[in-house]
Amino acid sequence: MKQLHYLEIPTPDREAVIAWLQQLELEPHLATKQLTPTGFRLQTPNHTLVVFTWSVQNTTYLKVFQWSESPFPRQQQWIHALTQAIRNRYPHYYPQLPEIDLEQDSIFTALHPYYPTTVHYFQKIPNGEFDLQRVYWWEKRWRQESRAGFSTPPTQVLFKQDPPQTPADPNDIWDLVFIGGALGAIQAAIMAQLGHRVALVERLPFGRMNREWNISRRELRTLSEMGVFTEAELEDLILKEYYDGYNKFFDGNSPIQAPILHSPTVLNLAIDAEQLLRMCGEKITSAGGQIFGRTEFQRGYLQPEAITLELRQLDQQETIWLRSRLLVDAMGTASPVAQQLNHHRAFDSVCPTVGAVIKSGFEPGVWDYHLGDILASHGDISRGRQLIWELFPGPDQELTFYLFHYHEVNPENPGSLLEMYEDFFQILPEYRRCDPEALEWKKATFGYIPGRFERGAQTRSLDYDRVLTLGDAAAMQSPLSFTGFGSLVRNSPRLADLLDTALRHDLLKAKDLVRIRAYQ
Repeated sequence: MKQLHYLEIPTPDREAVIAWLQQLELEPHLATKQLTPTGFRLQTPNHTLVVFTWSVQNTTYLKVFQWSESPFPRQQQWIHALTQAIRNRYPHYYPQLPEIDLEQDSIFTALHPYYPTTVHYFQKIPNGEFDLQRVYWWEKRWRQESRAGFSTPPTQVLFKQDPPQTPADPNDIWDLVFIGGALGAIQAAIMAQLGHRVALVERLPFGRMNREWNISRRELRTLSEMGVFTEAELEDLILKEYYDGYNKFFDGNSPIQAPILHSPTVLNLAIDAEQLLRMCGEKITSAGGQIFGRTEFQRGYLQPEAITLELRQLDQQETIWLRSRLLVDAMGTASPVAQQLNHHRAFDSVCPTVGAVIKSGFEPGVWDYHLGDILASHGDISRGRQLIWELFPGPDQELTFYLFHYHEVNPENPGSLLEMYEDFFQILPEYRRCDPEALEWKKATFGYIPGRFERGAQTRSLDYDRVLTLGDAAAMQSPLSFTGFGSLVRNSPRLADLLDTALRHDLLKAKDLVRIRAYQ
């Protein structure tokens, strides 16, 4: 027996594929077709070819084996013709994001025709309607950003000119204004503790997270060594500490079985991210800073002595003006500032990431709640993607799941969160033996984790004084930095020291700030 061909067919409907293959008239000369439950067999007195299929991860797979000692005449030409016929019948299809009107329908009603499984389970998740709106918003924004890097003229948000309006008190100048209240809150708290006057602007209600955070104990200790938090405060943040993390990749089609790789001290602490953000907020305000929740960045006007920020308070629909010595962009992948600073070049790669936190629902013995999956795959490439799982234990029987893949960005197929969620809910039982209907859902977790590849010194240049990017907004390659959290904490002593030096000595020109930017 000799394997001749291996092919993925981008459809979960294996029965339809089998029926189509069995009706396909593509037999070699003098061969007879014998139908089998999984495909068919081609037979002559001296030659045998076997074609069979199987399904996993919403994808159908096909293999061709030579079952005889000698090959069919023109065997490779026949395999090529079979491949072309399959590609013509089942081409790769990249659906576009549907346009919906939330003034006419709820997000559930609007998306149900396109993503029925996702809608079904989001209706079971607390705050699911709000979170599904956020998923849709993120994907729409990401698609726009991806297109902007290829063809669509981007929106300019930074201007080297005076603002159209001056703040009520032009002498009221902040040392730093952080835009983005996740990673931005951590670094803002650090800078406030160093004595700088800090403001934080967050589009969402401050403290709300659509991801969970994991880190190692050694990395977390950095925040106490810097004097930002006490060791007791950090211990209160730890929801769970597991004793081993697994790394295992699918090897079902390999003659050599890969061993499990153990990572016992990597990402092994589950952190209460929202409590951490609340603590950061308390550090900021107690040091004289201010938090502007439900406030969105609109534009920045660069002047010699400061940058004036135009903000929009979303609840009251009012314009707010702030002046700052330095703008720190921590808005992540959707940042219009980062897009402009990177010459409107889209990210080269991205990890579309979806998942959820469950409170309980696993049958006894299915999983040891002191173990985690750092990286795990349980099937072949699916529709051109290698799907990878992460699993992190939380308090009691809580588990956090992530499903992602490494993806090259292009305008036709920028990567879809909603498509990923359809996969997530459908193949979760294949990954971990569970009944999704029996799970008690706690929250959804999702986002885009980006990466740019360096193309020389120009990709590190900054065109604007008094502007610094942080976290995913600054990312060159960050898909394994856990949405920047671990990377930020590891680099926080260096970043704080250099920022403190730059502020105290007024080294806020672009040529100075480029030395500070934490892009890895």
